[in-house]
Amino acid sequence: MERVRLRPGGPGGPPPAALTPSVAVVVSRPGAASAPVAHLRGVAVVRDGRPILQDIDWDVCAGERWAVLGPNGSGKTTLLHVAGMRLLPTRGMVEVLGARYGRTDVRALRTRVTLVSQAMLRALRPSLLAHDVVLTGRHAALEPWWHHYDHADRARADDLLARAGLAHLSAQEFGVLSEGERQQVLLARALMGRPELLLLDEPAAGLDLGARERLVTRVADLAADASAPPFVLVTHHVEEIPPGTTHAALMRHGHMVAVGPVDDVLRSEDVSACFDTAVAVERRDGRWTARSSA
Repeated sequence: MERVRLRPGGPGGPPPAALTPSVAVVVSRPGAASAPVAHLRGVAVVRDGRPILQDIDWDVCAGERWAVLGPNGSGKTTLLHVAGMRLLPTRGMVEVLGARYGRTDVRALRTRVTLVSQAMLRALRPSLLAHDVVLTGRHAALEPWWHHYDHADRARADDLLARAGLAHLSAQEFGVLSEGERQQVLLARALMGRPELLLLDEPAAGLDLGARERLVTRVADLAADASAPPFVLVTHHVEEIPPGTTHAALMRHGHMVAVGPVDDVLRSEDVSACFDTAVAVERRDGRWTARSSA
């Protein structure tokens, strides 16, 4: 594995005013043991002349658990939408589960690649029962009456709610649940269809301490489960990265400025340069913390 030094703003980008350390991109050498689940090359997204993503080369392989961090506006959510085949890039190549974006019916992939996001939370009818919200994940639907569900489907929905510690809320309306409970239900919904790639867009945003820790624990359980799909978690905070995370990427100004094994990427100097703030990053008992070092 080699380390390639880049400027913190991406290729040719300006260095942060208050910081001098460069950011490392960790590049795996060719010859990976397994074919990538998601394979992006030369991907760029431009909107109204403004680059949102630039020169993205990225692979997610079976068994990997990713955390993607970066400041607001760095392109993290756009990256998930491209990788989840919800957004066609301006240029570049995207292959997910062996299907190339632009040459396949992406609707057929919606149950195989699931996305947990605030947009999905808003799209679901608040009066749906928590159990029925989970059930709709079987076919990536928004309403349970769109499809037929058998006893095995309903039992799986019950089991996923129980694993999240929400069995007692199965008959509660989705709209009256707390923010943390809704996020747990959305995660259960995403797992309902047995996806082959799971994308989590800031699932802990806005959660209180208890709800955040319960969610991190649930995602850590998935990370430790060999039968669980590879996942990508987008967050602003290293504290939300669950134990078991294998890889990380730092994003800045639409570029991936550091990519690779989590211990190689989440170094104090690189995180400081990415966020333009001097921080000390530490890992203890599998959890990460960052605090000001100025």
